[in-house]
Amino acid sequence: MSTHTYLDHGLTIFRTRLKNTAGQPLPSLSTPVRPFLTISREACAGATTLGRYLLPLLDEHLGHEDRSWMFLDKDLLTHALTTNHLPEHLASYLPEDRRDEIKGMIGEIVGLHPPLWELEQRVSEAILQIAQLGRVIFAGRGSHLVTRGLPGGFHLRLVASLALRVRRMQELQQCNEATAHRILGETDGARRRYVQANFEQNIDDPHTYDLIINTDRIRPETAAQLVIRAMEERFAVAAG
Repeated sequence: MSTHTYLDHGLTIFRTRLKNTAGQPLPSLSTPVRPFLTISREACAGATTLGRYLLPLLDEHLGHEDRSWMFLDKDLLTHALTTNHLPEHLASYLPEDRRDEIKGMIGEIVGLHPPLWELEQRVSEAILQIAQLGRVIFAGRGSHLVTRGLPGGFHLRLVASLALRVRRMQELQQCNEATAHRILGETDGARRRYVQANFEQNIDDPHTYDLIINTDRIRPETAAQLVIRAMEERFAVAAG
């Protein structure tokens, strides 16, 4: 579990929200649009850093007095399984890489968990349910494609040069350049295969996003302001 304070805070909000909304019907189509944000990212393009800048700005500009924004990253998304009464350890059978499907198939055969397609469907259903409640940032797992039919979504893609991402990975993993290259290639490849296998889409297709930001050239503080401004404009038009 991540040790970032803002992620711990987000987990607390997440658990409280699930408790308060358990058994309640989802918002109807006639209710006001509830905004949410999805972030697709190249490895080490800065999604976690951007999320840290975005949360207070989202609370200020697109928040609600009784509902703070939360960030569902890799750690917190595990807890989305609980919305379908699934144990958290099942997340290990849902990597963003179909090459690990053999592990999942073995699990199915020996009865460790339901079929992989069923687990993926339940995770997608959990993402949809949480998105309809609004004021949440999703990172990864094709969330921009899972939620593309919902009017409240704003879909962001983060990219950066390989050189910058290698340096970030070296700092993050305390590894040499060759190892950083390998990890980046494996991670990006896994995410690309995951989106292709589950949604038959190219993760790099710019037409599936509302905004693409190169974090090589734009600082996270500036990127956060750009996202807020674009989201405010989007939802002002939707409300009007």
